[in-house]
Amino acid sequence: MLNPLPHLRPSDFPPLFRTRPMTLQVNLGRLCNQQCLHCHVAAGPNRPEVMDRPTLDLVMATLERLRFATLDLTGGAPELNPGFRDLVRHARALGCRVLDRCNLTVLAEPGQEDLADFLAAQGCALIASLPCYLSDNVDAQRGRGVFASSLAGLRRLNALGYGRPDSGLQLDLVYNPQGPDLPPPQAALEDDYRRVLLVEHGIRFNRLLTLANLPVGRFGSALLSKGEFHGYLDRLRTAHRTENLTVVMCRELISVDWQGWLHDCDFNQMLGLPLGAGRAHLRDLPELILEGAPIAVADHCYGCTAGQGSSCGGALTATP
Repeated sequence: MLNPLPHLRPSDFPPLFRTRPMTLQVNLGRLCNQQCLHCHVAAGPNRPEVMDRPTLDLVMATLERLRFATLDLTGGAPELNPGFRDLVRHARALGCRVLDRCNLTVLAEPGQEDLADFLAAQGCALIASLPCYLSDNVDAQRGRGVFASSLAGLRRLNALGYGRPDSGLQLDLVYNPQGPDLPPPQAALEDDYRRVLLVEHGIRFNRLLTLANLPVGRFGSALLSKGEFHGYLDRLRTAHRTENLTVVMCRELISVDWQGWLHDCDFNQMLGLPLGAGRAHLRDLPELILEGAPIAVADHCYGCTAGQGSSCGGALTATP
């Protein structure tokens, strides 16, 4: 796989500084039951990188000491980590909000038959990948049969109360473009998703989050191999909006990789960029002074500030 980092630095992206970290985002490993074309993690069924038990225990101890408001679990498929459920239970017992970034098809994996029930019982908020409401588009990006399996997972979650406004069980869907394009306006696309999924499939959800594909990992490598990398970077840079700088996700988030090393965001993690404050491990976190510390930036950061903006929580501002 081609490495995008040499093409992202040096960079003229504006300097960023962290405010108080409120979210601990933890990558539990790159093992996944899917192998998607756009995946910036380059996750898949054969990836051996999985967070071990001592590092999981360190995550739990960190939550006890520092009391982050939100634990954001990602992967790969985070649910495939053997310690996933212990970590969720521990965080919920501490009063921490837990976000599970779920690919939906993992709910049908052998050994995960009760996963949906577990997530509902723990009150986990779900951010579920569904990059389109059309079968052909989803299967082209994520593999044959993924759309049908995703719908089955959504029906299972709906039956448990997910997606109902009064249930307290949050179910957000995630859209990302098929190629090197910016996402369309989030509000309008959400209306389309809501109409098609309800009318044609009887499925409900709370919000749609639109995410731009950042030129890192498998997607960045594909752009380089097709000669489209620098054109896409130019598109992102041209669409940059200064007002998005105040609300980018990295300002209130710490990203932890599967070995426990700290990064400013999940994308920096995949590029191997350490904290702007300096290389540090999860065991160093209680002593680190992160509020006001610089954030490591490169040209891929324009993907978060272009147009309506993009983050793990969807669009940042209204489209101009």
